[in-house]
Amino acid sequence: MPLPRPGAWPPVAEQGAPRKRKQRGGESLTPRERMERGYAKAEVRNQQAREALVPLEEGERPLVVTIGAVVAGLIALSIVGSYLAGVQVNGEKPKLLQVIAPALLMGIMSWGMWRARYWAVLGFQLILVFIIFSAVSGLAVWASTLGQFAYFLGLLAISGTFFFFMVKAMARIQMPSRMPRD
Repeated sequence: MPLPRPGAWPPVAEQGAPRKRKQRGGESLTPRERMERGYAKAEVRNQQAREALVPLEEGERPLVVTIGAVVAGLIALSIVGSYLAGVQVNGEKPKLLQVIAPALLMGIMSWGMWRARYWAVLGFQLILVFIIFSAVSGLAVWASTLGQFAYFLGLLAISGTFFFFMVKAMARIQMPSRMPRD
């Protein structure tokens, strides 16, 4: 098969070969026209979804963001508490910086989510993405017993659900306040 000529879209297999058209309801559409029609339909759905969102009231916080703030705060406290209790990792006590950095990160993230800040929710979602990838990797590679399989599947279900519900909350957080129309 010869290479498509530079700048040709869609790539043409042979010089002078006509594009195939797909018949639908008596009209014939090129692949490009079908693609543009699909984008137009998707944009209409996106616009409808944006219009259905209600901006947050002053001091309002979505439930999933509140739960995320509490979880992040508990993680920060557990990191510090474990260090103070003398927990060892691989047979030795972790260095102070190895404890302060993640505890501070989770604490700041907890504070930011409690105040419904977009950057904090985005950061928490980034951590959820790492957990989701780890759970998928655990399912695919590491799970060798039924207990491990259940653990990774549960981790994937919880983090995936959390991530899913935070997407809409993020959209509401970043919305500007709507001004009344005159």
